[in-house]
Amino acid sequence: MASLRMKIVSAYLRIAVKPTMSTAAKAREAMEEPKTTSVVPRVLRRTHAVNTARIGGFTSYRLQPRTGAPTHAVLYLHGGAYSGEIAPQHWDLVSAMVSAGLRVDVPIYGLTPQFTYRDAYEFIVTLYTRLRAEADSVAVMGDSSGGALALGLVQHILDHGGRPPERLVLISPWLDLTLTNPDIADMESRDPWLTRAGLIEAGRAWAGGDDPTVSALSPINGTLAGLPATEVYIGTHDIFHPDTLELRDRAARAGSDVQVIECAGAVHVYPLVPAPEGRKARAAIVASVTPDNARD
Repeated sequence: MASLRMKIVSAYLRIAVKPTMSTAAKAREAMEEPKTTSVVPRVLRRTHAVNTARIGGFTSYRLQPRTGAPTHAVLYLHGGAYSGEIAPQHWDLVSAMVSAGLRVDVPIYGLTPQFTYRDAYEFIVTLYTRLRAEADSVAVMGDSSGGALALGLVQHILDHGGRPPERLVLISPWLDLTLTNPDIADMESRDPWLTRAGLIEAGRAWAGGDDPTVSALSPINGTLAGLPATEVYIGTHDIFHPDTLELRDRAARAGSDVQVIECAGAVHVYPLVPAPEGRKARAAIVASVTPDNARD
């Protein structure tokens, strides 16, 4: 059963947030809103060492402890329906991983409507290749649309004969841009946040005229054999819940073990939500990507 705090968050999302992208027209309005420059919050700059790199016109931040040189790295890809900027909740999770002794690279990829998935992949593949050459172990992590990018990136690495990460963590991933799973219709009424109409419009912009079913856009259709150790966190009141279960089943048929951590009554990206379920999931995620020697 969902906690009281989760129920309050759910009620707020249904009243204040869900209507803002409930139709294609509203989604287009949201995507057209001016973007600000995404920067590392000042409080994190005071507590962690922060470095900035420019790759192909985009910015990537590296956060790590002020002392020591971590050899275990996380590549974190934030969500936001490919049009929303990195949020304080994302930075909170990043900070928790850095406090556990990890180095975390956070690419600020281009958003719709100015950019498409083609720009993002060129950027994150280059960043991952550099990271892979520098770190002893790498985990790739993403939430929502960033979760799709994370899985798509790993599939790209596998398809091109590269060395995959040691771990993959997905938080409420948007696995199919087209949202054609028949079970989604029922789930949409339970989800207090997301709607098919708004998501499909955002996905259309991200695809930039390309087939939305290709694996770079809908990674549920991509390579699932050879995946690294994979965890997926999903609430049962999340529109992406049906596709998450489908991913688990398809991966099993391909010989990969995708562990799905379900949370009853929880909303989209619940590990980022200020509720007991979110705090518990965040702690589990940080522990899962932190090798024992990184805690010393």
